[in-house]
This record gives sequence, structure tokens and C-alpha cells, in this order.
Amino acid sequence: MTTTDPSTAARAPRGKRRIGDVLFAGGAQGSGILILAILAGVAAFLLLQSLDSLTANTANFLTTSEWDANTRDEPAFGVAALAFGTVLAAAIALVLATPVAIGIALFIVFYAPRRIAAVLGYLVDLLAAIPSVVYGLWGIGWLVVHLTPFYGWLETYFGWIPLFAGPVSTTGRTMLSAGIVLAVMILPIITAMTRDVFLQVPQSHREAALALGATRWEMIRMAVLPFGRPGIIGGAMLGLGRALGETMAVAMILSPSLVISWFLLQSGNQTIAAHIALQYPEATGYGVSALIAAGLVLFAITLIVNMAARFVVSRRKEFA
Repeated sequence: MTTTDPSTAARAPRGKRRIGDVLFAGGAQGSGILILAILAGVAAFLLLQSLDSLTANTANFLTTSEWDANTRDEPAFGVAALAFGTVLAAAIALVLATPVAIGIALFIVFYAPRRIAAVLGYLVDLLAAIPSVVYGLWGIGWLVVHLTPFYGWLETYFGWIPLFAGPVSTTGRTMLSAGIVLAVMILPIITAMTRDVFLQVPQSHREAALALGATRWEMIRMAVLPFGRPGIIGGAMLGLGRALGETMAVAMILSPSLVISWFLLQSGNQTIAAHIALQYPEATGYGVSALIAAGLVLFAITLIVNMAARFVVSRRKEFA
């Protein structure tokens, strides 16, 4: 009968685990480096492809609102109005969607019966699977028609607020309409992340608050919301990133106009992504390069938003 050396038997599994650990660590590190390389490659491509139009541009690219790039003779174009419209539409969507998402997440986790919570969570997640072109069709075919009377009411009673000043667009294709559609589109993203964060609140925190005599709302306010605030911010920033880059729905709803306007009930404004989609088929001369330059600005805006979100979340890591 043969005997096995105990030291050899002990070393073999350890060696196998060591090889697996090395492979896993190498794969994880390679994936991280690949992401950075892709990000750098996209930035380099946008920068290099936009140099031709930027060097030939006769206007200030960052402060000019006009767009006359489809020519080889003294093109003049800028992204001031486009960048403004992009940020404004995304901000409207974020302001509208975040409170609703938090309310839905709180209802699913703390108030709804288990069966209703499961069905409601599924329905909210299903919103993320709807293509953006369907949202655009819904917005242009139904939403703007029914919002036009409401816009008239806003102007009548709240027209003293500059945002709601008239005259109201008769078509309903306004920045507020685009913001509402974007809010519906980013709602499942924010709701899903917020719901997952609320589910991770330690049971001891909730029970301690209730044991001290707190009501359910007081327990949520004192124990749940402070713990979940970083996750809420992270989900909101993910939704904001989706809203910044949305193309088809916004292109179908907004009336193209390169103006900087704070009036939400009037037609006007345009976003960078929608402008690229509408202008690219007919781009000539420096047009394609100029559109890539606009894409570079959108890339920078998205990067800045994500970096700001990481900074805010890291400052509140004590609640994580």
C-alpha cells in the first residue's frame, strides 16, 4: 500500500489556488487597464478627428451659438447653445425623476406588500427595456398634445416666473416636454439603485429606531435616508449620464433651434446628441469634423458629471 506525503498533499491545493489567484488578479487588472485604454482611445479619436474643423473655425467654439460648418470657406460654428440645451434637458429630467424614484423605492421596500412590491419592481425595471424611439413616438404623438393645455395653465398662473413665461408653444415641442420624457427614461435606473441601497440598510438600525418609539417615516428619515444617500446620489448621476447622451427621443420631440433660452414653455434649444443625429446625414465640408468636436464636448460634460458624482459620494462614505 502506498502512502501520500502529507506535506505534498497540503502543498498541491495551495499551489492550485495560487495559480488561480494569479490568473484572476491578472484578468481583473487587465480588464481595468482595458477600460482605461478604451476611454483614452475614444478621447484621442474625438480630439484628433475634430482638429481640422477647430483649426479652420472662424468663431469661438465654446461661446458661439451658430452652426455653419458645412463649407470649406471660413466655417463658423459653436456649441454654446447645444451645451446649454443638453445640460438644461438633463437637469429637468433629474429634478423630476429623482423624487419620484425615491418615493417608488421607499414604497417597494417599506410599505408595499411583498407580492405587490415584486410586481411593481418588475414593471419599473421593464421601463428600462423600452427603446428610446418608442419614448420619442409616445412623446411626440401623445404627450405633447395633452401637455399643451397644462402649459397654458402654467403660463396663466405662474407666468411671473421666468421659466414659465409665455408665449406658450402651440405644438408643445418644448424643453419641458423633452425633460419629462427623459425623466421617464431615467426613472428605472435611479429607482433600481435606490431600492437596492435601501434593502442593504442594516436591520439593527431600523429596529433600533423603531424601538426608540419612532414612526415608520421617522425611522426612514433617521436610519434609511442617511445610510442610502451615497447610493441615491450615485443612481441620480447614472440617470443624469443617460439623460445627457439621449438622442432619438429628444430629436423627435424638440423643434431644432440653436438658441439659449430659459423659457421652458417655448420652442427652442437643442441638445448635442440630437444635433449630431440630425445633422450627420447631410454633413459636408468641415461638417463631420465639427460634429465630432461637438461629441468631444459631450464626452467632456459626461466625464465631469461622473467625476463630480464620485467626489460627492466619497465625501459621504461614512454612511456607506
